[in-house]
Amino acid sequence: MPKNLEEGQRWLVQAQRDLTDAEVLLDAHSYASSCFHAQQAAEKAAKGFLYSRGIRAIVSHSVTRLINECAKIDARFGDFEEAGKELDRHYIGSRYPNFYAEGTADEYYTQEMADRCIKYATSLLSNASRLLGS
Repeated sequence: MPKNLEEGQRWLVQAQRDLTDAEVLLDAHSYASSCFHAQQAAEKAAKGFLYSRGIRAIVSHSVTRLINECAKIDARFGDFEEAGKELDRHYIGSRYPNFYAEGTADEYYTQEMADRCIKYATSLLSNASRLLGS
Protein backbone atom coordinates (compact mmCIF):
# COMPACT_ATOMS: atom_id res chain seq x y z
CA MET A 1 0.00 0.00 0.00
CA PRO A 2 1.42 3.41 -0.96
CA LYS A 3 2.77 5.45 1.93
CA ASN A 4 2.22 8.84 0.33
CA LEU A 5 -0.33 8.34 -2.42
CA GLU A 6 -1.32 12.01 -2.57
CA GLU A 7 2.25 13.17 -3.26
CA GLY A 8 2.73 10.43 -5.85
CA GLN A 9 -0.44 11.40 -7.66
CA ARG A 10 0.59 15.05 -7.62
CA TRP A 11 3.74 14.11 -9.53
CA LEU A 12 1.74 11.99 -11.97
CA VAL A 13 -0.53 14.94 -12.75
CA GLN A 14 2.55 17.00 -13.65
CA ALA A 15 3.94 14.07 -15.66
CA GLN A 16 0.71 13.98 -17.67
CA ARG A 17 1.00 17.73 -18.30
CA ASP A 18 4.56 17.28 -19.57
CA LEU A 19 3.43 14.41 -21.80
CA THR A 20 0.65 16.57 -23.25
CA ASP A 21 3.21 19.31 -23.89
CA ALA A 22 5.45 16.76 -25.67
CA GLU A 23 2.54 15.84 -27.95
CA VAL A 24 1.75 19.50 -28.71
CA LEU A 25 5.41 20.14 -29.52
CA LEU A 26 5.48 17.07 -31.77
CA ASP A 27 2.49 18.46 -33.70
CA ALA A 28 4.36 21.78 -34.00
CA HIS A 29 7.43 19.95 -35.44
CA SER A 30 9.52 21.00 -32.44
CA TYR A 31 11.07 17.57 -32.08
CA ALA A 32 13.93 18.37 -29.71
CA SER A 33 11.59 20.07 -27.26
CA SER A 34 9.09 17.24 -27.64
CA CYS A 35 11.77 14.71 -26.67
CA PHE A 36 12.77 16.79 -23.66
CA HIS A 37 9.19 17.04 -22.39
CA ALA A 38 8.73 13.29 -22.90
CA GLN A 39 11.86 12.75 -20.79
CA GLN A 40 10.40 15.04 -18.14
CA ALA A 41 7.11 13.14 -18.16
CA ALA A 42 8.90 9.84 -17.63
CA GLU A 43 11.15 11.27 -14.91
CA LYS A 44 8.17 12.66 -13.00
CA ALA A 45 6.17 9.47 -13.43
CA ALA A 46 8.99 7.44 -11.89
CA LYS A 47 9.45 10.00 -9.11
CA GLY A 48 5.72 9.95 -8.44
CA PHE A 49 5.85 6.20 -7.94
CA LEU A 50 8.84 6.50 -5.60
CA TYR A 51 7.27 9.32 -3.59
CA SER A 52 4.09 7.26 -3.25
CA ARG A 53 6.16 4.51 -1.68
CA GLY A 54 7.58 6.81 0.98
CA ILE A 55 10.89 7.71 -0.66
CA ARG A 56 11.65 11.27 0.39
CA ALA A 57 14.95 12.36 -1.15
CA ILE A 58 15.15 11.92 -4.91
CA VAL A 59 17.94 13.89 -6.52
CA SER A 60 18.49 12.14 -9.86
CA HIS A 61 17.21 13.30 -13.23
CA SER A 62 18.20 10.03 -14.90
CA VAL A 63 15.14 8.07 -15.98
CA THR A 64 17.30 4.92 -16.11
CA ARG A 65 18.42 5.35 -12.52
CA LEU A 66 14.89 6.18 -11.34
CA ILE A 67 13.51 3.12 -13.14
CA ASN A 68 16.13 0.97 -11.42
CA GLU A 69 15.02 2.37 -8.05
CA CYS A 70 11.37 1.72 -8.95
CA ALA A 71 12.22 -1.85 -10.00
CA LYS A 72 13.63 -2.52 -6.51
CA ILE A 73 10.10 -1.92 -5.24
CA ASP A 74 8.11 -3.37 -8.14
CA ALA A 75 9.83 -5.63 -10.67
CA ARG A 76 7.48 -4.53 -13.47
CA PHE A 77 9.56 -1.39 -13.85
CA GLY A 78 12.41 -3.57 -15.10
CA ASP A 79 10.61 -3.68 -18.45
CA PHE A 80 11.40 0.01 -18.98
CA GLU A 81 15.20 -0.14 -19.08
CA GLU A 82 15.36 0.54 -22.82
CA ALA A 83 12.94 3.45 -22.41
CA GLY A 84 15.09 4.98 -19.69
CA LYS A 85 18.26 4.78 -21.76
CA GLU A 86 16.57 6.39 -24.75
CA LEU A 87 14.93 9.16 -22.74
CA ASP A 88 18.12 9.99 -20.82
CA ARG A 89 19.77 10.91 -24.14
CA HIS A 90 17.42 13.86 -24.45
CA TYR A 91 17.77 15.49 -21.04
CA ILE A 92 20.68 17.70 -22.10
CA GLY A 93 21.14 17.23 -25.85
CA SER A 94 17.65 18.46 -26.67
CA ARG A 95 18.22 21.83 -24.99
CA TYR A 96 21.81 22.98 -25.32
CA PRO A 97 23.49 23.89 -28.61
CA ASN A 98 26.98 23.21 -27.25
CA PHE A 99 26.04 19.54 -26.88
CA TYR A 100 26.70 19.30 -30.64
CA ALA A 101 29.81 20.27 -32.60
CA GLU A 102 27.78 22.74 -34.62
CA GLY A 103 24.24 23.91 -35.19
CA THR A 104 21.34 23.62 -32.77
CA ALA A 105 19.56 20.67 -31.25
CA ASP A 106 16.64 21.01 -33.64
CA GLU A 107 18.94 20.06 -36.51
CA TYR A 108 19.61 16.66 -34.91
CA TYR A 109 16.06 15.65 -33.99
CA THR A 110 13.40 13.93 -36.06
CA GLN A 111 9.72 13.11 -35.85
CA GLU A 112 10.61 9.45 -35.38
CA MET A 113 12.73 10.28 -32.34
CA ALA A 114 9.93 12.34 -30.80
CA ASP A 115 7.37 9.61 -31.54
CA ARG A 116 9.58 7.02 -29.82
CA CYS A 117 10.16 9.24 -26.76
CA ILE A 118 6.44 9.92 -26.40
CA LYS A 119 5.69 6.20 -26.71
CA TYR A 120 8.19 5.37 -23.96
CA ALA A 121 6.97 8.15 -21.66
CA THR A 122 3.35 7.14 -22.21
CA SER A 123 4.10 3.53 -21.28
CA LEU A 124 6.01 4.48 -18.15
CA LEU A 125 3.34 6.94 -17.02
CA SER A 126 0.61 4.36 -17.64
CA ASN A 127 2.48 1.80 -15.55
CA ALA A 128 3.04 4.23 -12.68
CA SER A 129 -0.59 5.36 -12.81
CA ARG A 130 -1.84 1.80 -12.76
CA LEU A 131 0.32 0.96 -9.74
CA LEU A 132 -0.94 4.03 -7.89
CA GLY A 133 -4.52 3.21 -8.76
CA SER A 134 -4.95 6.50 -10.63
